[in-house]
Amino acid sequence: MLVGKHFRKYYLKYAYFFIIGVFVLIAVDWLQLEVPRIIGQIIDALRDTSPDTVAIENGIKRIIYLALVIAAGRFLWRYTIFGASRRIEYQLQNVMFKQSTLLSQSFYSQNKVGGLMTYYINDLQAVRMAFGPGILMLFDGLFMGGFALYKMAQLEVFLTIIAASPMVILTVVMIFIRKSMSVKFKLRQKAFENLSDFTQESFSGITVVKAFVREAKEYMLFRQRNDELYAKHMGFVKHMVLVNILISVAINVVVLLIIVVGSVLAIYATSAQLTGGQLTEYIGYFFSLIWPTMALSRFIQIQSQAKASAERIEAFLDHEIDVKDHPEAVYAEELKGSIQAKNLTFQYPDGDIPVLKNVNFEIEAGEMVGILGRTGSGKSSLVDLLLRVYNLEEGQMFLDGNDLMRLPIHQVRDTIGYVPQDNFLFSETISSNIGFAHQDPNRETIEQAAKYSDVYDNIMEFKHQFDTILGERGVTVSGGQKQRISIARALAKDPKILILDDSVSAVDTKTEDAIINNLHQLRKGRTTIFIAHRISTVKKMDKIILLDDGEVVAIGSHDELMKASTLYQDMVRRQQLENIVQGVDVA
Repeated sequence: MLVGKHFRKYYLKYAYFFIIGVFVLIAVDWLQLEVPRIIGQIIDALRDTSPDTVAIENGIKRIIYLALVIAAGRFLWRYTIFGASRRIEYQLQNVMFKQSTLLSQSFYSQNKVGGLMTYYINDLQAVRMAFGPGILMLFDGLFMGGFALYKMAQLEVFLTIIAASPMVILTVVMIFIRKSMSVKFKLRQKAFENLSDFTQESFSGITVVKAFVREAKEYMLFRQRNDELYAKHMGFVKHMVLVNILISVAINVVVLLIIVVGSVLAIYATSAQLTGGQLTEYIGYFFSLIWPTMALSRFIQIQSQAKASAERIEAFLDHEIDVKDHPEAVYAEELKGSIQAKNLTFQYPDGDIPVLKNVNFEIEAGEMVGILGRTGSGKSSLVDLLLRVYNLEEGQMFLDGNDLMRLPIHQVRDTIGYVPQDNFLFSETISSNIGFAHQDPNRETIEQAAKYSDVYDNIMEFKHQFDTILGERGVTVSGGQKQRISIARALAKDPKILILDDSVSAVDTKTEDAIINNLHQLRKGRTTIFIAHRISTVKKMDKIILLDDGEVVAIGSHDELMKASTLYQDMVRRQQLENIVQGVDVA
């Protein structure tokens, strides 16, 4: 039975189900053993020269009644014990998913999605088996086996000792190999996790795989991981097969002994030995003992698997949630959208050097600001900190004068609308994606957001328009359409602060201008931040913050930076050369 801190509470929570289920199970076990006794009486009655037909008929009726009661009892213990295990599985799924949403970006950068999914599938199923069939087999094996041995001993002690000895030895052997089975199951789960990681990643990047004609290579890599899983799985299965062979051999040996010894006792019966009916009754008890023996061995198998899976799930649930509310966090009355950084320095948890160094700037509420810089200058890191994806030291970043680390994470993120670089879209309708921030989104709001992001006309060209189902990660729409649907999703939220992280890089300059002009009209009085590497994206902003190598090197409007910043001038000249063929004016 699982006794880890994340599991033992469920025994108490669903104690009512388990107590009723186990009580009914024990009662059914006792009633089942009445059937061999009645059959033995009927056989002895038939041996008489003048059989008592009334007694025989009554015996048959009692068997029928017992069968009906046993059937009802089996339904009841299945409903209670198995029902409780399903409820526990449901509760654990909720707890695990909540934990998944609270874990930081650092965790997901170190753990792949395919591997994490094995926790929700194989490991959770193994734990459910421990709470359901595991408990059933433990109590059924102990009580059914105990009752059967008791009744066998009442009929013939010597024969019972002969019958029980191999079963006891087998149980001891099973206890000793339990640890080995747990280790092999854990290795199997790890191999399955590796295969899931590879498969999920290959399917997500199937377009790249085909573009680089890597199908054969990916197939070979898949086979390697599949062979590894096969080898680990077979190592575990061999243990299970060995156990089943030992059980079969033990049972067949005991059956042979009972038939030989029992027949001798029945043939040369005295008043103290077995009659033909009693031998039949005894054999019925023994066959009732076979299931408890198999149940206990199966319990040990289930327990070894569940123990390995429970350790993996516990490690996942015990993983520290490092990005969380400050103990003294207090909701601000109202956040209007001003942002301030004071000597902001940040280094990633797994990094060696700071990616942001002594950053200082101030954004007034309602300003439209561009953050510009070359690749790796720290633009996206700055956004991650503002969204509280990572922790930072207190007194380095402020919202409306409130220390960012002292504000509840929920309030900070609820204040911000974010359009990420990867433009992730869900496999839902376009309408659901745009209205993602709302519990019950208004269709008019969704359509208006699509118009402001200049994607409305494209959506209307689809057969099902806003009810079009997008493929996984939005694969059914173009890169530019994904970006604009992502922008519409953020606009539909109508946040106090809107952050667009390189969110118009996949659209042409004409569409880019249309979107920016729409935002100037829509976002009046609300803070809007454009993270960009193109000058055309930020040149119309109220203010441009220029980053280089994690430091702020200049702040000002486009015209001011053209006069004061040599780096900005160099970026403008380079982009003019890149776009001169297209006739794009970036200055």
